[in-house]
Amino acid sequence: MSWIILLFILIIASVKTMNSKKPMSVSVIIPAYNEEKTVANVIKTVKSLNYIDEIIVVNDGSADATEQNAIEAGATVLSHTKNRGKGAAIKTGFKNSKGDIVLFLDADLQELVPKQVDKMIKPILNGEADVIKTKFKREAGRVTELTAKPLLNFFFPEIKFEQPLSGQFAAKRSFLKNIELEDDYGVDVGIVLDADVMGVRVKEVDIGNISHTMSSLYELNIVATEVVRTIVDRANSYGRITMIDSLGKSIRMGVLGLSLTTLGFFFVFFIRIRPSYVALYLGLAIIIIGIIIAIYYVIKIIRSSIKTILRPDSKSRNLKSFFYMHSPLIVSALIMFAVLFTMLGSVHVDEGKISIEPAARNVIFWKQPVENQTFDIRGPYTVDSAIENESSMIRMPEDALKTLGLNYGDNIIINKQGYNLNQTIPGEESILRIPYNARNSLGLNVRDVISDSELRNFFKNLYAEKKLSLSTSNITVTEGMIIKNTADDAKTINLYLNNKKIGSTTGVLKEGIYRIYLDGYLYKTIYIDKDSRQDTFLVTKGKNVVKIEVAGNTKSNNMFPTSDQGILFYFNFS
Repeated sequence: MSWIILLFILIIASVKTMNSKKPMSVSVIIPAYNEEKTVANVIKTVKSLNYIDEIIVVNDGSADATEQNAIEAGATVLSHTKNRGKGAAIKTGFKNSKGDIVLFLDADLQELVPKQVDKMIKPILNGEADVIKTKFKREAGRVTELTAKPLLNFFFPEIKFEQPLSGQFAAKRSFLKNIELEDDYGVDVGIVLDADVMGVRVKEVDIGNISHTMSSLYELNIVATEVVRTIVDRANSYGRITMIDSLGKSIRMGVLGLSLTTLGFFFVFFIRIRPSYVALYLGLAIIIIGIIIAIYYVIKIIRSSIKTILRPDSKSRNLKSFFYMHSPLIVSALIMFAVLFTMLGSVHVDEGKISIEPAARNVIFWKQPVENQTFDIRGPYTVDSAIENESSMIRMPEDALKTLGLNYGDNIIINKQGYNLNQTIPGEESILRIPYNARNSLGLNVRDVISDSELRNFFKNLYAEKKLSLSTSNITVTEGMIIKNTADDAKTINLYLNNKKIGSTTGVLKEGIYRIYLDGYLYKTIYIDKDSRQDTFLVTKGKNVVKIEVAGNTKSNNMFPTSDQGILFYFNFS
């Protein structure tokens, strides 16, 4: 029974703990300089709100009864021996306050009512904002309209507050302790700018009608000067001045050009778009645009930098400025060259083509166009098992077929078993589906990844039968070929039907006997001898005559099979 009572007590204690979350405390700080007429009323208004924990008046060297009136009104008073400025008074009050939320109020506010003070604090208490600034109707706002807003629009165009210099604001202590408060009238706009850059939640609330003691032109001049200094200092600190001067613009555009060039390289080598030439040509276009922009603005930067460095005044300052200003450009250039050299470090040169293979893609540049193609992007390929009931079929991406020199519908012999080459399933453009027996013979496992330049190494010395592409439909020709992994000296063989060229192929042609078939039967065998002058062979059926012409020298990754390896050609007339 006792354990039930203990459990009940623990549950009650837990609920009590959950419901006893301490509310945020609130401190009100009132900087005051010669405000004996209004300070007591401001304090009285604030005290009427029961959730205010402390009221601190900072007497900033007043020569009147400000300090005495504040004490009599019930505020804690801290005094400066001389006038140090509004911001300095706010800093003193903040350092000596304890509230989780700090509200700053001017001491010269006339006819302030509790509802207005409540509007400045409640949004933070309710979790709606981290900083509250106010706007209100007043007779004049000359510094705001003629000085602050134009500068803010120029340096901080994202700030759209109606009254950035309202003077009355509240903020969480956690935010205020992480910024540097100004010592003068720039404190208000400094808080707004810091909040904006730091990304804290700032809310502008309308507190209705409010009136201040009117300032003289002399006093407004001081306020305007301090506001301008604060905005310009923040603009410099946050990089807004560098962003708009001519050198800064050139540097940004230079970085843009180098970044575009790097992006272009990634498009060429790594981005997959079908068809593959889209990514290639898009990447090349981006590279060209990037290089043009980079060269143009780098030249401008060099000219401006030379003038800056050669200036006789404060060369050490100029060199320091040079480093800070130019480091983004230098780093961008290093990144671009690192990417470029990494890719070019994977260059494979074969006769007739240059293959550049980074970790993920294989880009091929043919020295001489192959079927009107000078660029291609291939691989890598992932090995997977064959689909059920496809034990004699290999599904292979078109790019892989091109690398092997084969086409869909061709056959390849692996360990004395024939496999028909078929297209991939939609969505599997980089998958090689190979049956179990074929994978074992090739030494491949499921999930192996093969780069395009390595593909021929796995299929080397295999016999395949490939249908030739011809310019006539009257005859089909299948050629036998041995897949090699390197390009060797080879021959071009042209085919003519009734003295009209219908196609050609290439391959290594060694000395030996070669078999030619016609309509399913062995038609003839021919002997190739390097000393023999015979370079044409005829195949006839009725009135049709096919001439096989051994033509010029070339390079090829394929080899024609001798009679003990397979067929040379298989002719079938329709």
